[in-house]
Amino acid sequence: MQYQKPVLIQDQRLKMSPQMYQSIQMMALPLFDLRTKIQEEIEKNPALEIVKEAPSASIEEIPATPQDDWDYFENSSDPGYLRSYNNEASDTKQKFIEGALSRGESLQEHLLAQLAVQPLDDLHYKIGELLIQNLDENGFHLEDPRTFIDEEYHSLIPELEKIIQEFDPQGVCVTDYKESLLVQARLKGDAPDKTTEVIQQYLPLIKKGKPGEIAKKLDIAPEDVEEITAYIKTLNPYPGRLYSNEPPRYVIPDLSVKIENGDFVITLNEEDIPVLGISPFFEKNEQEIGNGEKSNEAQKYIKDSLRDARWFIKSLHLRNQTLFKITKAIIEFQRYFFMKGPKHLAPLTLKDVADEVGVHETTVSRISNAKYIQTEWGIFPIKYFFSNSISGAGSKGSRYSKGGVKEIIREIIEENNTGKKLSDQKISDILKSRGINLARRTVAKYRSELMIDSSFDR
Repeated sequence: MQYQKPVLIQDQRLKMSPQMYQSIQMMALPLFDLRTKIQEEIEKNPALEIVKEAPSASIEEIPATPQDDWDYFENSSDPGYLRSYNNEASDTKQKFIEGALSRGESLQEHLLAQLAVQPLDDLHYKIGELLIQNLDENGFHLEDPRTFIDEEYHSLIPELEKIIQEFDPQGVCVTDYKESLLVQARLKGDAPDKTTEVIQQYLPLIKKGKPGEIAKKLDIAPEDVEEITAYIKTLNPYPGRLYSNEPPRYVIPDLSVKIENGDFVITLNEEDIPVLGISPFFEKNEQEIGNGEKSNEAQKYIKDSLRDARWFIKSLHLRNQTLFKITKAIIEFQRYFFMKGPKHLAPLTLKDVADEVGVHETTVSRISNAKYIQTEWGIFPIKYFFSNSISGAGSKGSRYSKGGVKEIIREIIEENNTGKKLSDQKISDILKSRGINLARRTVAKYRSELMIDSSFDR
């Protein structure tokens, strides 16, 4: 017979307080969400108020020290406002405004807007909507539409597909790139004879550069094959890529990094992250609590409000200070990038920065999430600066990072003026001549990640 008896077990557990959870949450918030969070906290807690300041710091100063005559983001109702003794402040504000990146309309939104103006009844519109929502970034079906549309309506699918295929961009709502090319050729109506046969059967031979073999199989002249090939190259095998797969939104840099007199200067975008303070009214009432002038309920409300306000300000300061420290560490590791451009991006891991700053890797990852830095070379997400070496050994491997090599590949393709499209093997050979050993298949992978088509498709 088994018996049960009470047993004492001692163990240690880390229980996360609401304040600690709030601090961790604020670390991860992107600029827009943080601004919303601050506004919500101000509306909820009357002990908080906004103090208008705009500090700036050099790479050697953390945190930044506010200066009365150094105001990057000061607003004025006068559109011609400009401080005579600090023109650069106005220039920096203008760069932040102009630097906001607008992410384009998504493919689904673009197609749904066109579907909405079609003379369709509710049933046809609903099926068309389902077809559009099932498209990937290329404009191809993610799943066979017959798997998620009721069988009784399967006969309507080809009709709706044909309507959507005529939308801008033409050739979406298809199975693959081959069907997309066929649809575009049909809609344009000016394709040379035998174009359909070439698309359906002989695209691999075109890629291999064997027009004579195609001409022999189709019993046409080689010149006709060249005409067909030239025509096919005017079509887009992946029409959906013309549009972003994300909803439109604006990206505003959290920080600006620039070089002044040989030194890096970091500026926090305080226009979107206001400096908070404690309400003098609540501080005065806190002093009166000890005199017994407040009821117990009022005392509790004042104490709770002040405690929450001070912790929120502390969490915000910790976030900004950590962001400064991590940005400073990134600049130290990526000096050549900030001085010379993206192709000089060096291998860098989260652990490298975490060790430099003295925090855990998860903190670096969290603070880097959805945050952006404005540089002399454009606006980049902070996570862009973390890139393994091409040897796959992190920052301890090759001195060339994956991100840097990708930019070199982009530069090679864009600066090619030989009149011939560079193949992946040719790009691999050029990289090798520069001391970068990269296999052809790796070049093809990086080119694909850069959203650059193959030499045939280009």
